[in-house]
Amino acid sequence: MAALKFAGMDDTDSEDELPPGWEERSTKDGWVYYASHDEMKTQWEHPKTGKKKRCAGDLPYGWEQETDEKGQMIYVDHINKRTTYFDPRQAFTVEDVVLKPKRYDGNTAALEILQGRDFSDKVVLITGGNSGIGLETARSFALHGAHVILACRNLSRASKAASLIQQEWHKARVEAMMCDLASLRSVREFTESYKARKLPLHILVCNAAVCTQPWILTEDGLESTFQICHLGHFLLVQGLEDVLRRSAPARVVVVTSESHRFTDLLDSCAKVDLALLSPQKKEYWSMLAYNRAKLCNILFSNELHRRLSPHGVTANAVHPGNMMYTSIHRSWWLMTFLFSLARPFTKSCMTPLSGYSKCGAQTRR
Repeated sequence: MAALKFAGMDDTDSEDELPPGWEERSTKDGWVYYASHDEMKTQWEHPKTGKKKRCAGDLPYGWEQETDEKGQMIYVDHINKRTTYFDPRQAFTVEDVVLKPKRYDGNTAALEILQGRDFSDKVVLITGGNSGIGLETARSFALHGAHVILACRNLSRASKAASLIQQEWHKARVEAMMCDLASLRSVREFTESYKARKLPLHILVCNAAVCTQPWILTEDGLESTFQICHLGHFLLVQGLEDVLRRSAPARVVVVTSESHRFTDLLDSCAKVDLALLSPQKKEYWSMLAYNRAKLCNILFSNELHRRLSPHGVTANAVHPGNMMYTSIHRSWWLMTFLFSLARPFTKSCMTPLSGYSKCGAQTRR
């Protein structure tokens, strides 16, 4: 305290009162700084409190900001016919508070992450949005004002999911459109239908996936896990690329998995083996097919970002989290049994609404 008193900064009636020899000034754009006439220096921080401040609002009615012959900022009060170097807005300064970014963890829900955001001018397209991670993503965007479109192969289930979200908030804009990723014809028809509506597209979430299902060929003659998890999304993005570019800034989010680390696409000669992507039945293992598709997701996202980011379209690949309980394992009884055993240790996937328990799961980051 003695040191503060010696420096002229001892207790006063107000902590904002300046020590002797100091003056408060402001820049043209309203930032407050402090000048010491004794030491001939200026600084942004208040010499006592260390706080930074800025002027709030516009100049009062009748005041005008000008520059004198020395280039210094002056303020002219045309009503009272007086001139001063003191910015009248300094009577109403506000503290410049640096907000630390909120930390998220494995228990953070999507609604918390979007809290305070306004998506009322955005159009969001989500594949597989009728259940699981896709449903909660759709719900979170819709409850923050976005126009959400659920692109799903089962139109009835997608319409039911949209209805549940609208029951939660009657102003929610959610609709369902038919898009079967197991059919390249269906994907092309969807993209043409979407473009015919002349809608923008600000966020495209490539979420739909299958896992642990038996070897099945699609109508296009390709192994179904590879086509649904990757190739269908590849064609979807390609078909909507011009819409994304016109809607910039826009974003493509590809939901992938950490399981991509447990495989590669190289043969014994360390060259890319395209035959691994759509293997024959005798060479097929469901989890390996899923892992390879997820690796393709990441490679696709990286290259998409490289090509489209100069045009205002960013691409991100996201791992939704470990120990997430969804219905993705439903095609194989063994995996369903193992997931059931692990269920007490997984993250909660149910929303507070009972209706959602029948239609999908709530995702957590």
